[in-house]
Amino acid sequence: MATTAHQSSSSNNSNMEKFLRSWRQDAMNKAQYDSAIFIGDKLLAMTKDDNDAFFLAQVHFAAGNHTRAHSLLSRHSLISRNPACRYLAAHCLIKQGLYSEALSLLGEHSPRHLFSRTGEEEGPRRKTSRTTGNNTTTKAGGDGKVKSRLRIHDGQQQQQQQQEEEEEEDEGRTTRKYEAAMCHLRGLCFAKQNAFDRAKEAYKDALRIDVQCFEAFSQLVKNNLMSPDEEDEFMSLLDFGSVGSERGEEEPGDYTHMLYQTQLSKYRHPMAFNTAVESLATHYGLEGNADIMLARADQLYTQCRFKDALAVTERVLEGDRFNFGVYPIHLACLYELKRTNVLFLIAHELADSYPEEPASWLAVGIYYFATGKIAEARRYFSKASMMDPNFGPAWIGFAHTFAAEGEHDQAVTAYSTAARLFTGTHLPQVFLGMQNHAMNNMTAAEEFLRTGYGLCREDPLLLNEMGIVCYHQDRAKEAAAFFREALRVAEETESESGAWLGARTNLGHAYRRLKMWEEALGEFDAVLREGGRDAGVFAAKGLIYLDLGRAGDAVEVLHEALGIWPQDPIATELLGKALEMSMEGGLGLGGEGGLVVPGEEGEVVVEDGKAGEGNEEMDRFEEVVEQRKKAARERVAGRGRNGGSLDKGKGIAGRGGGMRTGPARGQGPWNAGDMDMSEEE
Repeated sequence: MATTAHQSSSSNNSNMEKFLRSWRQDAMNKAQYDSAIFIGDKLLAMTKDDNDAFFLAQVHFAAGNHTRAHSLLSRHSLISRNPACRYLAAHCLIKQGLYSEALSLLGEHSPRHLFSRTGEEEGPRRKTSRTTGNNTTTKAGGDGKVKSRLRIHDGQQQQQQQQEEEEEEDEGRTTRKYEAAMCHLRGLCFAKQNAFDRAKEAYKDALRIDVQCFEAFSQLVKNNLMSPDEEDEFMSLLDFGSVGSERGEEEPGDYTHMLYQTQLSKYRHPMAFNTAVESLATHYGLEGNADIMLARADQLYTQCRFKDALAVTERVLEGDRFNFGVYPIHLACLYELKRTNVLFLIAHELADSYPEEPASWLAVGIYYFATGKIAEARRYFSKASMMDPNFGPAWIGFAHTFAAEGEHDQAVTAYSTAARLFTGTHLPQVFLGMQNHAMNNMTAAEEFLRTGYGLCREDPLLLNEMGIVCYHQDRAKEAAAFFREALRVAEETESESGAWLGARTNLGHAYRRLKMWEEALGEFDAVLREGGRDAGVFAAKGLIYLDLGRAGDAVEVLHEALGIWPQDPIATELLGKALEMSMEGGLGLGGEGGLVVPGEEGEVVVEDGKAGEGNEEMDRFEEVVEQRKKAARERVAGRGRNGGSLDKGKGIAGRGGGMRTGPARGQGPWNAGDMDMSEEE
């Protein structure tokens, strides 16, 4: 009777446990955490089971009770016995801001023995028969029923052994995934301690252990911790073949690889990116997926195709206007296209509705920056960066505000901070080079630009800036090579031609300095065709015509320049000399038909009027003109000597927080990097 009663009690308890687990799961599915905690606590008291304790800790974590979750795991001594429990306990500590304690729990070193998959390959293993001769053979004339029973018994043993092996494999895969997740947490702790190199390695370790640990991959690409070259190398080492290998399938690995490919730097392998996007859209129906469209918008933005990028981001926001990851690129495009009214509406709505989001205050800062209220913009960029110290767009915007006011020292400090936080992107180095160029510190400018060149060789902005520095160091041949390379890369990436008129203008000046007159005129004519009438370009053509002794052509183009900007001092000076040449039938009024040009050190005489190769007098004439007009540099609208548009590349945007954007081309000191004759010293 006692045995029967005990069996009945056990059956009732078993039924009650099933009922409580069902109730607990239903409450979790409905996000009714109080109910799940209430029932889970009763279930744990009944079963004393580790799995029920772990589940209850997960409910506490989901409800935001991080201290209680950690305490529960410690009370049941689960942290040291189970990787899943150790991961959850460390996550609880991180949520509480206890990064040192979390790192102490996780350990500072990754389990490198899990990196190698040789001999421990996940997925189906080839099962071998372990039957013996005694199980498969009998004496002649033996009983067939005995043989049959032995075979059945042997089959049961094999099935049980196979089941045990599969359970071990499942447990091993689960352990690997939690170990990878702990590497990700380890990286977060290192990042909070400003040990960014160690954080990067921890994230990479997570992916080496489990390529499906997207959180670690996201940290690497979102925070620009790897250069494009590093991304290529690391992607080639990841074991995408392990994805789906337990089912013997290759397609999941290819799918995962394509998804990751869309998140990488858009400066490298545009064809590989386009192929991945097309395949995902065609074969898997992701053409309308927000992440895929955002990746496409990112690529369009790096190519300076701002209207096309804006059209894509608008589609994303139409489907989900709460997707804050898309706002940096969306706001950057609005800035580039000077849509200040739209910027005002977006900034107002976001600040009112989502004041806890850094993107809201980024929008406010961009609006103020677009309307010239630099102090207000700086305040809101700073607020966004304080809310999220890893928010790259806010850091770059903050630095841009100092650059806009000519506060070069403060700008250098801010850009240096961005370079330290985002070690894999070249843009902070480019901006540092531009600021040093503005301070006439050419050696430091070239050093920063070459550091950026080591990180990325495919950005036309960087190539253009390197050409400008070479130009001002009287290395016109090298400058021309950089300008040509910038235009080649821009053409290969199908960038809008108008976006790189500055680089083409600069190439024309470099050709002029090299006395390659026809090539220079060809570049200037291309600029005028693509970008409209520009006084500086007409003045440059006038100077070339004077070099060639074609006074009539010089007078014509210089009139064009003054028609656009009547106060242009350089065009005015050159026009006077061209008219003298035209009236005198030579270069001028000096002794023996020479042209006398007054200068600070006395008179400079240009003798024959047929300037060409080796005409030193005409070179001296040019130098005198530039020396006398040096004071006009600040008055030359939109042609600042620091050159280079701060908007190209990764500024206020990026893959969920990369570094993209800056002031629009042709505004203030960020004119597309074009030089003018007043800059030659």
